[in-house]
Amino acid sequence: MDSLLRILGKLESWLDNSVIPWKPLVIGFTLAQFSLEQFLLLRQYRKLQATKVPATLAGEIDQDTFDRSQAYGRAKARFTFVSSTYALAQNLAILYFDALPKLWYWAGKVIGLYAPLRFSGVISQSVVFSFSWLWASTLVNLPTALYMPFVLEEKFGFNKQTFRLFWTDLVKGQLLGLAIGAPILAAFLKIVDYFGKSFFVYLWLFFLGFQVVMITIYPIFIQPLFNKLEPLPEGSLRSSVNALAEKLKFPLKHLYQIDGSKRSAHSNAYFYGLPWAKHIVLFDTLMEHTSEDQIVAVLAHELGHWKLSHTSRLLAISQVHLFAVFALFSAFINNRSVYRSFGFPPGAMPIVVGFFLYNEILQPVDAVLQLAMNMLSRKHEYEADAFAKDLGKGDELCQALVKLQVKNLSTMDPDPWFSAYHHSHPTLTERLRAVGYKAGEKKK
Repeated sequence: MDSLLRILGKLESWLDNSVIPWKPLVIGFTLAQFSLEQFLLLRQYRKLQATKVPATLAGEIDQDTFDRSQAYGRAKARFTFVSSTYALAQNLAILYFDALPKLWYWAGKVIGLYAPLRFSGVISQSVVFSFSWLWASTLVNLPTALYMPFVLEEKFGFNKQTFRLFWTDLVKGQLLGLAIGAPILAAFLKIVDYFGKSFFVYLWLFFLGFQVVMITIYPIFIQPLFNKLEPLPEGSLRSSVNALAEKLKFPLKHLYQIDGSKRSAHSNAYFYGLPWAKHIVLFDTLMEHTSEDQIVAVLAHELGHWKLSHTSRLLAISQVHLFAVFALFSAFINNRSVYRSFGFPPGAMPIVVGFFLYNEILQPVDAVLQLAMNMLSRKHEYEADAFAKDLGKGDELCQALVKLQVKNLSTMDPDPWFSAYHHSHPTLTERLRAVGYKAGEKKK
């Protein structure tokens, strides 16, 4: 630990340099990432103009479905271009006009005018700053948040939520964020203040514990606020899933179905839980459009991730990443040159703003790490597909993947560069080839 603290101390001294143009660097990173993503989006858009069904899918996808999938992909690409440009404009305006220090001092005035004396101080100011920022961002982004479900998704038959449900979800989400986020932010600041230079170790332990707590309470207290989760009824599907779990020694505690159709026609299935008590959740849309054998095959793939230790591996990687993020933050937390560059006067170094700026500076690193994680995730997907195939469920899995692709109108053959950068799963054609599935040889 002493060696790590010495390294971080040297890094802190080296980085706290007024010669480093922090704001221009962040703006440059932002513009570079935007330009790269628009270039990839253009490549994807050109691919979405293709009119011929990919050879691998020729026996599975009819021309009308392929055309609708391409049209849906183009609509999403156009929306992404507009929404990302809108987000870029917001980000640049925030940086150019020094919105962060202005909002910080405004939050201080609010606390001074309206908060009781016992709630005055940096923590209260940080909470007001953070949630004012969050609510302002939510308000500014309402046009795109409304357009996506009620125009784009509605046009292609996917939107199932009403305006009432949208606003109810929004209010619930904001209140829940305040109820959970305010104490977490207060604890974050207390830990940083109390433990000094080694705060990152205790911050990491705190968030590790928080994640365990959230895994436990989410299905009990939080998910019911948004969806109806109920046990899967007795029957052949439940028996088949239980038999699969028993065969793989998967610690299945609950098997649920969820009313995903109240918001969208898209389908999904997932599992979650602690190592000794797992829960499987099936979307009602998945059960409506997929056969029992195909659902079991999809779950064989999902449980393959567990059996092959993919979930444990990803959890370990995420914890190492989180520890590294907090450790490096200790080299930025008192960086006067960063705060000065973004408009704060000498001596003003609010921790919550520093963490936000630090994450802006990490943009290039995050982009590279995300690319690496996508590569690892795709490798895991191939391995889980092979696992399901070894269980004798390869054909059923491929049939389910095709059905889900058709039902969701997912892009059938995306641009390889776009897919490598954005997608954590291989394309459908790649997965079918890897499993060895051929059109016309599927089981009826």
